[in-house]
Amino acid sequence: MKRDYLNGTPYEIEQPQHMYHFSSDTELLGRFMRLKKTDTVLDIGCNTGALLCYAAMQGPKALYGIDLFQDVIAQAAKNLTDNEITAELAVSRLQAYDPHLKFSVIVCNPPYFKTIEDRLKNENIYLSSARHESFLNLQELFSNVNRLLEKDGAFYLIHRSYRIPEILQCAQTYDLYPVRMRILYKTMHSEASGVLFCFCHGSKRGLICDPPVFLNDRNTFADQKGEGR
Repeated sequence: MKRDYLNGTPYEIEQPQHMYHFSSDTELLGRFMRLKKTDTVLDIGCNTGALLCYAAMQGPKALYGIDLFQDVIAQAAKNLTDNEITAELAVSRLQAYDPHLKFSVIVCNPPYFKTIEDRLKNENIYLSSARHESFLNLQELFSNVNRLLEKDGAFYLIHRSYRIPEILQCAQTYDLYPVRMRILYKTMHSEASGVLFCFCHGSKRGLICDPPVFLNDRNTFADQKGEGR
């Protein structure tokens, strides 16, 4: 199977054709994370392990990942082992996940689209679960992040910009407050298409707005490193 290079990392991973493949969203979220050596990191919907590879570059204490499908987790385990990365992986819905610990960092590239009609879903269950909220909607995501995240822990999220009001309302309901935000544009003159957030659990601080990302200019992809998360 062909191995695909993860931009901005020394790693390559295998991606079976029928499974969801990483994209520029994966890279941008991976670059947006800021981790400490003492962090325990959970990737919700880890797929074949790409975000865990980005996290591993910063040398956190421990990595965890969950996904819905056994064969996806098996592929993630192979990719991480091939890249000499250690992580604890589990097949589980987020709503049922009970690891008996709380995490200092949670990261998620969630399904973006509300599922209104079954006919609009992709017939490929791997792609459908990654793109549509059938298995995980925003309220379920934030309520379980609240359950699993340490106080003052960080939650990293990428989503579509048109859902920002809903995201912020849902986050506040579950005691999560935005501390960093970065807006994504396809070009310099286009409307916003996406957003990166870092939320802090239980702590209200000022919001830092990072420089924008233009998806047609890779020079804008790198994180503008600042203080703290």
